[in-house]
Amino acid sequence: MHEGSARPPAVAPPAAGPPLPIVILGPTASGKSALGVRLARVLDGEILNADAMQVYRGLDIGTGKLPPAERDTIPHHLLDLADPREPFSAGAFRARTLGVIREVLERGRRPMLVGGTGFYIRALLKNLAPIPAPLEGMRRALNRLLDRRGPSPLHRWLEVLDPAAAARIASGDRQRVERALEVILSSGRPLSSFHGGEMDGADRLPVLKIGLSLPTVLLRQRVEARVREMVERGWPEEVRRLLASGVPRDAHAFKSIGYREMTAALDGVITLENAIALTVTRTLQFAKRQRTWFRGEEGIRWVDASSPGVAFKEAFGYIKQYDEGAMT
Repeated sequence: MHEGSARPPAVAPPAAGPPLPIVILGPTASGKSALGVRLARVLDGEILNADAMQVYRGLDIGTGKLPPAERDTIPHHLLDLADPREPFSAGAFRARTLGVIREVLERGRRPMLVGGTGFYIRALLKNLAPIPAPLEGMRRALNRLLDRRGPSPLHRWLEVLDPAAAARIASGDRQRVERALEVILSSGRPLSSFHGGEMDGADRLPVLKIGLSLPTVLLRQRVEARVREMVERGWPEEVRRLLASGVPRDAHAFKSIGYREMTAALDGVITLENAIALTVTRTLQFAKRQRTWFRGEEGIRWVDASSPGVAFKEAFGYIKQYDEGAMT
C-alpha cells in the first residue's frame, strides 16, 4: 500500500559535507520507533523525537515512548522537555530541534527525526514564524467550550474570525480549531498572518523523508494490540500518578489520546474495557488524519511496514542510494 506518490526528495544531490538528516513518519502504531533505532544503529544516528505528546514528562506508556531498555543504547533527544501542566508549542519544538540537529552533526553523527506529528515536522522543515503566547486562561476557556459544545460550533466561529484558517481546518479537528481561535482571540491577528504562507511552501531544511504505510486491517489490529499492551504495562496507574501529582484533568498534555479515557475509567464514569474501546477508536481516527496530512507532504519515500524486516531493507536501501549519489 502506498500513502502517496514515491516522488524523489525535494533536496539537492549529495555533496561533500554532513549527511542529510532523516525523518521517519507515518501513522501511529506503524513501527516508526523500532525502525528508527534499527536504522540509527547502522547509520551512526541519534534519534530526535517528533511526537508532540512525548515531550511531556510522566506521559510515558500512553504516548508510546520507547522504554530505555529498547533504545539499544542509541541516544534519544527531545523527550521529557515540558511539565504536563504547561503547553508546548510547535515553535518551541522547532527551536529546540534545530539546536539538537546542530549538536548531533557536530559530533559527526546523523540526526534521525522519528514521530507522527505532522505539524511539528512541517514547522521544522519550513519556516514557522513565532506566535505570541496566549492570554492567561484562554486555552482553558476554549477547552471548556469544546468539551461542552464540540468543535463544529467553534469552527463556525472561526469561519467568521479567521476564514483562511477555517478553510484549512476540518470542522471536527478539535486541536487545530482550538489553536486557531486561541491565536486570534489572544493576539487579534489570524493564525495565517504568522505563518506568512511559508508553511505551504517548499522545505527550507533538506532531509530524507521515509513514510511507513500499513493496510487498514493490519493497522487496526496493531492499534488494538498496542492499546491493550499499554494497559497491561500500567497505563491506568501512570494516569493515577499524574493526577495525584497535581496535573489537572483539562491539562493540554491530557489531549494525548487515551488519557482522558483512562481518567474517566479511574473516576468510575466508564469501565476500563470501554476506555480501551474508545481509545482504539480515537487512535484509528487520528491515524486517518495523519495519513491525510502526510499525503499532502512532498518528497516522502513510502515503504510498506507490514513486515518490519522488509521495511528496514527498503528504507536502508533508499538512504544508501541517496548517500552514494546514485539517485536520479
